Amino acid sequence: MRLDQRRIFIMPTRTGLAFLGALLLMMLAAINYQNSLAYAMTFLLGSLFLVAILHTWRNLAGLVLHASGAGVAFVGEQARMRVRLESRGRSYQAVAVGWPASGLRLLDVPALGSVEVDLELPALRRGWLRPGRLRVESRFPLGLLVAWSWVDLQLAALVYPRPLAAELPAMFGAQEGEAGSQVRGVGADDYQGLRAWQPGDSRRRLHWKAYSRGQGLLVKEFAALAGGDPQLDFASLEGDVEVRLSMLCHWVLALSEQSQPFVLRLPDCQLGPDSGSAYREHCLRALALHGSAQEPVR
Repeated sequence: MRLDQRRIFIMPTRTGLAFLGALLLMMLAAINYQNSLAYAMTFLLGSLFLVAILHTWRNLAGLVLHASGAGVAFVGEQARMRVRLESRGRSYQAVAVGWPASGLRLLDVPALGSVEVDLELPALRRGWLRPGRLRVESRFPLGLLVAWSWVDLQLAALVYPRPLAAELPAMFGAQEGEAGSQVRGVGADDYQGLRAWQPGDSRRRLHWKAYSRGQGLLVKEFAALAGGDPQLDFASLEGDVEVRLSMLCHWVLALSEQSQPFVLRLPDCQLGPDSGSAYREHCLRALALHGSAQEPVR
């Protein structure tokens, strides 16, 4: 969005109102005493105020703002949204951008250049965080006036549930109808020992204590139990909806770190079995948007 004269508003600040009050008193004194020097000083300062109106407005006119994307966050964290300010001509100085509730960020935009700024908002609930219109203002050059505009860049950040560590019932057990569980393949269920590090192994499984003792790079090796992949089932948990989603979020992150395939069951969908970062993001997105009609989970 490009700021033009139809989108920019300007008003005196508190300092500007005090300045105007002082000018009024100076004018009354000049009239009362018929002092030419007092008249000259009053008119000079009045002209300075009028010129400041033009320069303050000009410090926003023509500025272009782009939405540069938003990150993801968990409930209780700060959600980040990126905005790019672009100049297609002159430079802009001391431009403030943000939301009044979280504070404005002050920055300069070079001539024929651009600058990006990360704006933060507290993530209080899961789902889409849509902060609404963005405030852009300038008090440059004298602080006597403030020019501002409200810009709607359709900014939005996805907020995941807060991870809550808890045990899930029968998560690693055999599926119904199977006689038992036996070790099979690589997984995250049963610790099997250490082996030499190989290219491609996860750094999270490195045995740093052995490395500090000079035994080289060793990797912790686990095995999965036969009887199916872990079942993360919403219906098998206790508590309200948000507590259950927080538990599932914790286990989605934990199993993804271990590269363990798993199944996620929610009342309105079932995902997996699968593993990997893309699958993790898909599951977290499903948890964040559960019960929301804003966007269907595919």
